[in-house]
Amino acid sequence: MGDGSSLFLTLIPWNVSSVMFTLFLLIMIHALRVLRTSSSQVPNFPEFVSVGVLNGLEILHCDSEIRRTEPKQEWMKRVTEDDPNFWYWTTRLCVDSVQTGKENIEKVKRRFNQTEGVHMWQWMFGCDWDDETDDITVYLQYAFDGEDFIYLNLSTESWVVVKPEALITKEKWVKSGAIQLAKQYIHKVCTVGLKNYVRYGEKTLKRTELPLVALLQKSSSAPVTCHATGFYPDTARLFWTKDGHEVLEDVDPGEILPNGDGTFQTSVSLDLSSVPSKDWDRHHCVFQLFGDKNKHVTRLDQSKIRTNGKNPPTSIITAVVVVGLIIIIIAAALTSKTSTV
Repeated sequence: MGDGSSLFLTLIPWNVSSVMFTLFLLIMIHALRVLRTSSSQVPNFPEFVSVGVLNGLEILHCDSEIRRTEPKQEWMKRVTEDDPNFWYWTTRLCVDSVQTGKENIEKVKRRFNQTEGVHMWQWMFGCDWDDETDDITVYLQYAFDGEDFIYLNLSTESWVVVKPEALITKEKWVKSGAIQLAKQYIHKVCTVGLKNYVRYGEKTLKRTELPLVALLQKSSSAPVTCHATGFYPDTARLFWTKDGHEVLEDVDPGEILPNGDGTFQTSVSLDLSSVPSKDWDRHHCVFQLFGDKNKHVTRLDQSKIRTNGKNPPTSIITAVVVVGLIIIIIAAALTSKTSTV
C-alpha cells in the first residue's frame, strides 16, 4: 500500500499505537488488536483498511481494494477447523464496512462543521489474555482524525463520550442495545477466537530470536545510537550501562517497531558529549527479553561505530513495516448496531 501504511500508523489515536504493537511485560499475556480505518482524500491509501495483530504479528488482512479477508500467517488458515464460515463472514464484513465508513466520516464531519480535507474514522477492538490466570482485559474505542471520540467502559457497561459531538452517537447506540451485542462479540473473539489463534500459532508465538545490534552515529559530535533489529517477541528492553549500572540521563529511547518479516527493531541513543573519549568503553548497550535472565551486551567500541560515511548493512536500514488491513471475527449484528454514528 505504499506510503499510505505509514500514514495509517501515525494517525492511530490515543494509546492505540502502543497497545497495537507493545505487549505486556510477561510473555504469558497474549494481545489481540483489530483496527479498522475509513479515510477520505488520503493519497495512495485504501478507503477502508482493517488490521488484525496478535502478539505483534499481523494475522489477517482486508481492504477496499482487494475486498477479501486474507490470512497473513500460514497457521491462521487453521481457523476453518473451528469456524468453517470464517472467511466468508469476515470478507462480507470488510466489503460492507467500505460504505458504512464513508457514511460515518460524512456524518462526523458535519458535526464538526468540516467539509473538505483529509479525514479518518477509526475503530479499535482489543483484548489481552493471561493464559496463566485466564483473565481477559478488553478495549473498544472509536476515534475521528486521530483523537478519541467515544469508547466502551465494560466495567460500567456504558458508552463514554470524549467529544461533545459524540453525544448523538451515544444516544443512538444506547437505544439500539449495542452494549449487549458488544458483550456477545467480546465473548466470541476474546474467550474463543483469541485462544484458538494462540493455539494455531503456538510454535511461532513462543519462539525467541535475538537481534543484530549495531552502533550508529550521524557525526562525531552526535549521540551514539544502539540499534537492535530482528528480535522476537517485542517484550524487550534496550538500554545503556556504565560500569554495569544503567544510565538514566542523556539517553533517548526509541519505540519498538515491527519489521516486515515478523520481527522487531528498536534503538536507544546516548549523548556522550560530556564524556571523555577514554571513558567511552566503560559504556555498554544491553538487550534483554523480558522473562530471560540472560543479557546480550555490546561494548561501546569507537572503532565499531558506523557513521554516515560508512554504509550500514541493509538489515540495519530496512524500514518499518507495511501493515495491511486485518480483521477478525466481527459479529454482523454488532457491526450493524455500531456501524453508523
